[in-house]
Amino acid sequence: ITQATEARHVDYRISPWLRVARSAHETVLVFKGLMPIMELSGNNIVLLIASLSIAVIVGWVLLHLGGKRKTALDPEIFQSFRLIKKEAISHDTRRFTFALQTPETMLGLPIGQHISFRFIDPKDGKMVLRTYTPVTGDDTLGKVSFVIKVYKAGVHPKFPDGGKMSQHLDTLKIGDTMEMKGPKGHMTYWGRGAFKVKPLGKPVSERRAKRFGMIAGGTGITPMLQLIKAIFRDGNDGTAMNLIYANQTEDDILLREELESIARQYPNRFRLHYTLDRPPKDWTHSAGFVNKEMIEANLPGPSQDGSTQILMCGPLPMIKYACLPALKELGFTEDHWFSF
Repeated sequence: ITQATEARHVDYRISPWLRVARSAHETVLVFKGLMPIMELSGNNIVLLIASLSIAVIVGWVLLHLGGKRKTALDPEIFQSFRLIKKEAISHDTRRFTFALQTPETMLGLPIGQHISFRFIDPKDGKMVLRTYTPVTGDDTLGKVSFVIKVYKAGVHPKFPDGGKMSQHLDTLKIGDTMEMKGPKGHMTYWGRGAFKVKPLGKPVSERRAKRFGMIAGGTGITPMLQLIKAIFRDGNDGTAMNLIYANQTEDDILLREELESIARQYPNRFRLHYTLDRPPKDWTHSAGFVNKEMIEANLPGPSQDGSTQILMCGPLPMIKYACLPALKELGFTEDHWFSF
C-alpha cells in the first residue's frame, strides 16, 4: 500500500481502504517533515488537524492526571477546611471531620507528621496556634478526622482558662471552617522500619527499627495510632510494636476500642498496656506514673544495632521526668529514642 501511494498510480476510487492508507501515509510524511503541508489534499488536512487535536488532548490528560496527585495541605499557606461531622466520643472528647477540596482529594500527610490549626481569639485578638495529628490519613480521600480532648475552663487549677483551641473547636457548628497548614514535624516514617528524625537543633538522622516501643500519654496517642495503622496497612512491613498508654482515669483512654481491636488482630506484633493515675478496683493493668519497671516489663529492651526504637508523645513532665531517666537506666541512648 505504501509503495502504491508513493507512486500515486492507484485509482483510489476503486478501494476506500487504499484512500485511507494514502491519507494516513501523507499525514505521517508531514509530521516527519518529508512533505510540505501545502501538498496535502483537503481530506488529508482534516486528518492532520484531527491528529493534532488528539495529541493535544492526550498531552493534557497525561500532564494533569498522570503526574503527581494534588494534595489538600500546603506547608506554607493556611487554608480553610469545612467541618462536616462532629461526634462526642466521651464527656470531654470529640471527633471532628473536615472536608477536603474535593471527594477525591488526598490529604498529603507523611506518616509521623502533623497539622497546624489557627484561629484569632476574639477576647484578646491574639492568634492561637496548636498542632494535631489526624486519625485518618492519605488512604482516606476527601476528608480528614481528628480526635481531640476538650480542656474546659475552670476544671484544672493549673490551667484555669482551659485549652483555647480545643474549646474553640468545640464551639464549631457543621459548615464552620478551621484554618490548617501542614505537614509539619520532626519525624517521617518511610515504611518497613525505615524512618528519619530531625530533632530541634540537631542534624537529620536516618534509622531503621525492627521493634518500636511506644509510650503515650493522653492525647499523645494520636501519632502512635497513625504509625500503627500505617504499618499494618503495608503487608510487607513486619515491624513489631509495644505500647504503654498512660492516662489519669479509665474514662480518659482515647481510641480504646480501636487500639484493642488491633491488639486482638495482631497479638504477636502489637502489645498494648495501660497505666492509670487513678485506676478502678478491678483494674488489671498498671497504676501510677511510667517508670523503669513498667518499661522493662512491657517494652522491648535496648539493642546494640539500634533496631529497637522508643517513641514518646505526651505531657512534657512525663517525658522529661519519668520516661527519659528510666530509659537511660535501662541502657537506651539518645539515638534509640524520639519524642514527638
